[in-house]
Amino acid sequence: MKQDPPNPGFDMEALLDQLFGGSLVVLLLALFIILCIFLAIRIVPQSEQHVVERFGRLKSVLGPGINFIVPFLDRVAHRVSILERQLPNATQDAITADNVLVQIDTSVFYRILEPERTVYRIRDVDAAIATTVAGIVRAEIGKMELDEVQSNRSVLISTIKASVEDAVNDWGIEVTRAEILDVNLDQATRDAMLQQLNAERERRAAVTRAEGQKRAVELQADADLYAARQEAEARRVEADAEAYATGVVAEAIAKGGLEAVQYNIALEQVKAISKIAGGQGNQTIVVPADAVDAFGKAFQMLKGRG
Repeated sequence: MKQDPPNPGFDMEALLDQLFGGSLVVLLLALFIILCIFLAIRIVPQSEQHVVERFGRLKSVLGPGINFIVPFLDRVAHRVSILERQLPNATQDAITADNVLVQIDTSVFYRILEPERTVYRIRDVDAAIATTVAGIVRAEIGKMELDEVQSNRSVLISTIKASVEDAVNDWGIEVTRAEILDVNLDQATRDAMLQQLNAERERRAAVTRAEGQKRAVELQADADLYAARQEAEARRVEADAEAYATGVVAEAIAKGGLEAVQYNIALEQVKAISKIAGGQGNQTIVVPADAVDAFGKAFQMLKGRG
């Protein structure tokens, strides 16, 4: 069977060479440039910073926004979040200065300020901070008695925070907050503290009662003294009045007013007898022996004056 000879008018290689022969290099160059631009542009989120290495060494730290690096030479080795972080709540056993075993629940918040120091100086940041906090808490608790731990918690928190900041300063980390969530005691210590608290309450109640009784005695003494002074003053005024009246009578007698004095005495006797007679249920009146003479003298004096 006879085969058809190839068509000399159609050449695939010639066609490909015609289509891409002159522009293939340009196309490859364009693709290379686009790839370089893509690799050179780095967009960093607001909550991150990127650590760039060149041949394995630190080159720079990229901040939020658009950044440019040298493609194929530089690479982003670490993407570090700069958001505030919270360590898992931890419990440390510590012994106070008065030999009481306590369990301290702590919580620490921190954020990374210098990523290049963090990634090249410490491997596990969370574990390193947790270990540092545990040691500092035990050291500070050991300097204080149990009552001081309970009453000066704010001072203790400030001291722990300052100590942790000094310890992690070389790691490019800022400790934003340190909290003591709870101070736990064993049951025996709790019972002893409850007995001590009840005894203190009873002591305060006894002191309050004693102070109240003392104050009541002082007030009663002041009242008695005031009443005695007022009574003495009243007696003095009464004595002065009687002395004045006696002086007036004596002066009247000295001036010849004896009859007037006798008249007043008789008149007072009459008033007294009238008052007794006017009382309810009085049927018998005891009249002095000289009552009639008093009446007579009084009428005589009135007659004489008239």
